[in-house]
Amino acid sequence: MSDFLVPDQTDRTWLVTGANSGLGLETSRMLAAAGAHVVMTARDAAKGRAAAEEVRVGLGGRGSVEVAALDLADLASVRALAEGWERPLHGVVANAGIMMVPQGRTVDGFELQLGTNHLGHFALVNLLLPHVADRVVSVSSALHKGPPLDFDDLFLERSYSPGRAYQQSKLATLLFTAELQRRLGASGAAVRATAAHPGYAATNLQSHHAVPLMNTLMAVGNRVVATSAEEGARPSVMAATYDLVGGTYVGPSRLGGLRGAPAPASRSLEAADDGAARRLWDVSEELTGVGWAL
Repeated sequence: MSDFLVPDQTDRTWLVTGANSGLGLETSRMLAAAGAHVVMTARDAAKGRAAAEEVRVGLGGRGSVEVAALDLADLASVRALAEGWERPLHGVVANAGIMMVPQGRTVDGFELQLGTNHLGHFALVNLLLPHVADRVVSVSSALHKGPPLDFDDLFLERSYSPGRAYQQSKLATLLFTAELQRRLGASGAAVRATAAHPGYAATNLQSHHAVPLMNTLMAVGNRVVATSAEEGARPSVMAATYDLVGGTYVGPSRLGGLRGAPAPASRSLEAADDGAARRLWDVSEELTGVGWAL
Protein backbone atom coordinates (compact mmCIF):
# COMPACT_ATOMS: atom_id res chain seq x y z
CA MET A 1 0.00 0.00 0.00
CA SER A 2 3.02 2.32 0.03
CA ASP A 3 2.28 3.22 -3.62
CA PHE A 4 -0.87 5.16 -2.67
CA LEU A 5 -0.15 8.79 -3.51
CA VAL A 6 -2.26 11.82 -2.62
CA PRO A 7 -2.34 14.63 -5.21
CA ASP A 8 -0.95 17.96 -4.05
CA GLN A 9 -3.49 19.78 -1.86
CA THR A 10 -1.59 23.05 -1.35
CA ASP A 11 -3.89 26.07 -0.87
CA ARG A 12 -6.94 23.84 -0.41
CA THR A 13 -9.10 23.78 2.70
CA TRP A 14 -10.89 20.60 3.72
CA LEU A 15 -13.39 20.03 6.51
CA VAL A 16 -13.38 16.50 7.95
CA THR A 17 -16.05 15.41 10.43
CA GLY A 18 -15.25 12.98 13.24
CA ALA A 19 -11.57 13.83 12.89
CA ASN A 20 -10.36 13.16 16.42
CA SER A 21 -9.83 9.41 15.90
CA GLY A 22 -9.95 6.51 13.48
CA LEU A 23 -10.68 7.15 9.81
CA GLY A 24 -11.26 10.87 10.31
CA LEU A 25 -7.90 11.35 12.00
CA GLU A 26 -6.07 9.44 9.26
CA THR A 27 -7.97 11.26 6.51
CA SER A 28 -7.00 14.57 8.08
CA ARG A 29 -3.40 13.46 8.42
CA MET A 30 -3.13 12.44 4.75
CA LEU A 31 -4.77 15.60 3.42
CA ALA A 32 -2.61 17.84 5.58
CA ALA A 33 0.55 15.92 4.64
CA ALA A 34 -0.31 16.66 0.99
CA GLY A 35 -0.33 20.39 1.79
CA ALA A 36 -3.96 21.07 2.68
CA HIS A 37 -5.34 23.11 5.54
CA VAL A 38 -7.70 20.74 7.35
CA VAL A 39 -10.48 21.76 9.69
CA MET A 40 -10.79 18.78 12.00
CA THR A 41 -14.22 18.69 13.61
CA ALA A 42 -14.87 16.86 16.86
CA ARG A 43 -17.69 16.63 19.36
CA ASP A 44 -15.20 16.57 22.24
CA ALA A 45 -13.03 19.68 22.02
CA ALA A 46 -10.22 18.28 24.17
CA LYS A 47 -9.95 15.14 22.05
CA GLY A 48 -10.04 17.28 18.93
CA ARG A 49 -7.16 19.44 20.13
CA ALA A 50 -5.09 16.38 21.07
CA ALA A 51 -5.71 14.83 17.64
CA ALA A 52 -4.80 18.06 15.86
CA GLU A 53 -1.55 18.30 17.79
CA GLU A 54 -0.75 14.70 16.87
CA VAL A 55 -1.19 15.57 13.19
CA ARG A 56 0.85 18.78 13.47
CA VAL A 57 3.83 16.94 14.94
CA GLY A 58 4.17 14.79 11.84
CA LEU A 59 3.62 17.41 9.15
CA GLY A 60 7.21 18.56 8.79
CA GLY A 61 6.25 21.98 7.53
CA ARG A 62 3.60 20.87 5.02
CA GLY A 63 -0.07 21.59 5.50
CA SER A 64 -1.85 22.78 8.63
CA VAL A 65 -4.80 21.89 10.83
CA GLU A 66 -7.28 23.53 13.14
CA VAL A 67 -10.15 22.23 15.28
CA ALA A 68 -13.84 23.10 15.14
CA ALA A 69 -16.57 21.91 17.49
CA LEU A 70 -19.34 19.87 15.87
CA ASP A 71 -21.96 17.51 17.28
CA LEU A 72 -23.85 15.93 14.38
CA ALA A 73 -26.50 14.67 16.79
CA ASP A 74 -27.49 18.28 17.52
CA LEU A 75 -28.72 20.46 14.64
CA ALA A 76 -28.00 23.59 16.67
CA SER A 77 -24.32 22.61 16.68
CA VAL A 78 -24.43 21.92 12.94
CA ARG A 79 -25.99 25.32 12.27
CA ALA A 80 -23.51 27.10 14.52
CA LEU A 81 -20.54 25.75 12.58
CA ALA A 82 -22.09 26.42 9.18
CA GLU A 83 -23.35 29.91 9.99
CA GLY A 84 -19.92 30.91 11.25
CA TRP A 85 -18.18 29.71 8.09
CA GLU A 86 -16.92 32.60 5.95
CA ARG A 87 -14.02 31.06 3.98
CA PRO A 88 -13.71 29.24 0.68
CA LEU A 89 -13.86 25.48 1.18
CA HIS A 90 -12.43 23.03 -1.30
CA GLY A 91 -14.38 20.11 0.07
CA VAL A 92 -16.08 18.26 2.91
CA VAL A 93 -15.40 14.69 4.02
CA ALA A 94 -18.55 13.60 5.86
CA ASN A 95 -16.81 10.89 7.85
CA ALA A 96 -18.18 10.92 11.40
CA GLY A 97 -20.45 8.09 12.42
CA ILE A 98 -21.62 5.71 15.10
CA MET A 99 -22.14 1.97 14.66
CA MET A 100 -24.70 -0.46 16.08
CA VAL A 101 -25.20 1.45 19.31
CA PRO A 102 -28.11 0.95 21.74
CA GLN A 103 -31.39 2.58 20.78
CA GLY A 104 -31.33 6.30 21.41
CA ARG A 105 -32.33 9.72 20.12
CA THR A 106 -30.48 12.77 18.94
CA VAL A 107 -31.10 16.15 20.57
CA ASP A 108 -33.71 16.79 17.88
CA GLY A 109 -35.51 13.48 18.44
CA PHE A 110 -34.16 11.46 15.50
CA GLU A 111 -33.14 7.81 15.81
CA LEU A 112 -29.52 8.11 16.88
CA GLN A 113 -27.72 6.30 14.04
CA LEU A 114 -29.78 7.75 11.18
CA GLY A 115 -29.71 11.14 12.87
CA THR A 116 -25.94 11.21 13.32
CA ASN A 117 -24.75 9.34 10.25
CA HIS A 118 -27.17 10.82 7.72
CA LEU A 119 -29.36 13.69 8.90
CA GLY A 120 -26.59 15.63 10.65
CA HIS A 121 -24.40 15.40 7.57
CA PHE A 122 -27.33 16.21 5.27
CA ALA A 123 -27.87 19.48 7.12
CA LEU A 124 -24.16 20.30 7.37
CA VAL A 125 -23.41 19.70 3.69
CA ASN A 126 -26.38 21.72 2.46
CA LEU A 127 -25.57 24.62 4.77
CA LEU A 128 -21.90 24.66 3.70
CA LEU A 129 -22.50 23.94 0.01
CA PRO A 130 -22.43 27.59 -1.14
CA HIS A 131 -18.79 27.70 0.06
CA VAL A 132 -17.68 24.37 -1.47
CA ALA A 133 -15.59 24.55 -4.63
CA ASP A 134 -14.94 20.94 -5.58
CA ARG A 135 -16.05 17.91 -3.60
CA VAL A 136 -18.40 16.39 -1.05
CA VAL A 137 -17.33 12.93 0.12
CA SER A 138 -19.70 10.82 2.19
CA VAL A 139 -18.39 7.79 4.05
CA SER A 140 -20.68 4.77 3.84
CA SER A 141 -20.06 1.10 4.59
CA ALA A 142 -20.10 -2.26 2.83
CA LEU A 143 -22.77 -3.03 5.43
CA HIS A 144 -25.18 -0.70 3.62
CA LYS A 145 -26.30 -3.77 1.68
CA GLY A 146 -29.63 -5.07 2.91
CA PRO A 147 -33.32 -4.11 2.91
CA PRO A 148 -34.49 -0.82 1.42
CA LEU A 149 -35.34 2.11 3.65
CA ASP A 150 -38.67 1.75 5.44
CA PHE A 151 -40.11 5.22 4.93
CA ASP A 152 -43.08 4.29 7.13
CA ASP A 153 -40.77 3.61 10.07
CA LEU A 154 -37.45 5.39 9.45
CA PHE A 155 -36.72 5.62 13.18
CA LEU A 156 -37.41 1.88 13.69
CA GLU A 157 -39.94 2.54 16.42
CA ARG A 158 -41.81 -0.70 15.71
CA SER A 159 -38.77 -2.91 16.13
CA TYR A 160 -35.29 -1.53 16.79
CA SER A 161 -32.23 -3.50 15.76
CA PRO A 162 -28.73 -1.98 16.13
CA GLY A 163 -27.57 -3.68 12.93
CA ARG A 164 -30.62 -2.64 10.92
CA ALA A 165 -30.31 0.95 12.16
CA TYR A 166 -26.68 1.07 11.08
CA GLN A 167 -27.40 -0.57 7.71
CA GLN A 168 -30.13 1.88 6.83
CA SER A 169 -28.08 4.88 7.96
CA LYS A 170 -25.27 3.86 5.58
CA LEU A 171 -27.74 3.09 2.80
CA ALA A 172 -29.10 6.60 3.37
CA THR A 173 -25.57 7.94 2.96
CA LEU A 174 -25.31 6.46 -0.54
CA LEU A 175 -28.80 7.58 -1.52
CA PHE A 176 -27.88 11.08 -0.34
CA THR A 177 -24.73 11.02 -2.49
CA ALA A 178 -26.74 9.96 -5.54
CA GLU A 179 -29.37 12.67 -5.16
CA LEU A 180 -26.79 15.31 -4.28
CA GLN A 181 -24.85 14.49 -7.45
CA ARG A 182 -28.05 14.60 -9.51
CA ARG A 183 -28.87 18.05 -8.17
CA LEU A 184 -25.33 19.32 -8.61
CA GLY A 185 -25.30 18.14 -12.21
CA ALA A 186 -28.70 19.66 -12.95
CA SER A 187 -27.62 23.01 -11.51
CA GLY A 188 -24.41 23.11 -13.56
CA ALA A 189 -22.27 23.29 -10.41
CA ALA A 190 -18.61 22.30 -10.60
CA VAL A 191 -18.89 20.45 -7.28
CA ARG A 192 -18.94 16.65 -7.35
CA ALA A 193 -20.45 14.25 -4.81
CA THR A 194 -18.58 11.00 -4.22
CA ALA A 195 -18.68 8.29 -1.57
CA ALA A 196 -16.33 5.79 0.01
CA HIS A 197 -16.22 2.87 2.40
CA PRO A 198 -13.18 1.68 4.40
CA GLY A 199 -13.65 -2.07 4.16
CA TYR A 200 -12.86 -3.68 7.48
CA ALA A 201 -10.62 -1.19 9.28
CA ALA A 202 -9.73 -1.34 12.95
CA THR A 203 -11.13 1.76 14.68
CA ASN A 204 -12.99 2.51 17.89
CA LEU A 205 -16.23 2.48 15.88
CA GLN A 206 -16.60 -1.23 16.62
CA SER A 207 -16.41 -0.85 20.40
CA HIS A 208 -19.88 0.55 21.16
CA HIS A 209 -22.19 -2.28 20.08
CA ALA A 210 -25.50 -2.58 21.89
CA VAL A 211 -24.67 -6.25 22.62
CA PRO A 212 -21.55 -6.50 24.85
CA LEU A 213 -20.53 -9.86 23.39
CA MET A 214 -20.29 -8.26 19.95
CA ASN A 215 -17.73 -5.78 21.28
CA THR A 216 -15.53 -8.73 22.25
CA LEU A 217 -15.97 -10.44 18.88
CA MET A 218 -15.25 -7.23 17.01
CA ALA A 219 -12.12 -6.64 19.09
CA VAL A 220 -10.87 -10.06 17.98
CA GLY A 221 -11.76 -9.25 14.38
CA ASN A 222 -9.89 -5.96 14.61
CA ARG A 223 -6.73 -7.81 15.60
CA VAL A 224 -7.02 -10.76 13.22
CA VAL A 225 -8.83 -9.59 10.07
CA ALA A 226 -9.00 -5.81 9.93
CA THR A 227 -6.63 -3.42 8.23
CA SER A 228 -5.30 -0.28 9.90
CA ALA A 229 -7.29 2.92 10.16
CA GLU A 230 -4.72 4.53 7.86
CA GLU A 231 -5.40 1.96 5.15
CA GLY A 232 -9.14 2.26 5.75
CA ALA A 233 -8.99 6.01 5.17
CA ARG A 234 -7.45 5.68 1.72
CA PRO A 235 -10.76 5.18 -0.13
CA SER A 236 -12.04 8.42 1.43
CA VAL A 237 -8.89 10.26 0.39
CA MET A 238 -9.12 8.87 -3.13
CA ALA A 239 -12.78 9.90 -3.35
CA ALA A 240 -11.75 13.37 -2.19
CA THR A 241 -8.64 14.06 -4.24
CA TYR A 242 -8.61 11.94 -7.41
CA ASP A 243 -10.28 13.10 -10.63
CA LEU A 244 -13.38 10.92 -10.40
CA VAL A 245 -16.78 11.17 -12.03
CA GLY A 246 -19.46 12.50 -9.70
CA GLY A 247 -21.31 9.70 -7.94
CA THR A 248 -18.26 7.39 -7.82
CA TYR A 249 -18.15 5.04 -4.83
CA VAL A 250 -14.67 3.97 -3.71
CA GLY A 251 -13.63 1.06 -1.50
CA PRO A 252 -10.90 -1.56 -1.00
CA SER A 253 -10.42 -3.77 -4.03
CA ARG A 254 -9.53 -7.14 -2.48
CA LEU A 255 -11.20 -9.87 -0.41
CA GLY A 256 -14.69 -8.79 -1.33
CA GLY A 257 -14.02 -5.19 -0.40
CA LEU A 258 -12.57 -5.91 3.03
CA ARG A 259 -9.07 -4.67 2.26
CA GLY A 260 -6.66 -3.78 -0.52
CA ALA A 261 -5.88 -0.77 -2.69
CA PRO A 262 -8.76 1.68 -3.12
CA ALA A 263 -10.75 1.49 -6.37
CA PRO A 264 -14.30 2.08 -7.62
CA ALA A 265 -16.66 -0.20 -5.69
CA SER A 266 -20.08 -1.70 -6.29
CA ARG A 267 -23.19 -0.68 -4.39
CA SER A 268 -26.45 -2.49 -3.79
CA LEU A 269 -29.50 -2.15 -6.03
CA GLU A 270 -31.23 -0.43 -3.10
CA ALA A 271 -28.47 2.22 -3.06
CA ALA A 272 -29.02 2.88 -6.78
CA ASP A 273 -32.76 3.51 -6.43
CA ASP A 274 -33.28 7.06 -7.77
CA GLY A 275 -36.84 7.20 -6.50
CA ALA A 276 -35.78 6.31 -2.97
CA ALA A 277 -32.95 8.87 -3.17
CA ARG A 278 -35.35 11.67 -4.08
CA ARG A 279 -37.86 10.63 -1.45
CA LEU A 280 -35.16 10.48 1.22
CA TRP A 281 -34.00 13.96 0.25
CA ASP A 282 -37.51 15.35 0.67
CA VAL A 283 -37.94 13.62 4.04
CA SER A 284 -34.52 14.85 5.18
CA GLU A 285 -35.39 18.44 4.26
CA GLU A 286 -38.62 18.15 6.24
CA LEU A 287 -36.94 16.64 9.29
CA THR A 288 -33.95 19.00 9.44
CA GLY A 289 -35.51 22.19 8.12
CA VAL A 290 -32.54 22.53 5.75
CA GLY A 291 -33.16 22.75 2.01
CA TRP A 292 -31.23 22.68 -1.25
CA ALA A 293 -28.74 25.53 -1.22
CA LEU A 294 -27.86 26.02 -4.92
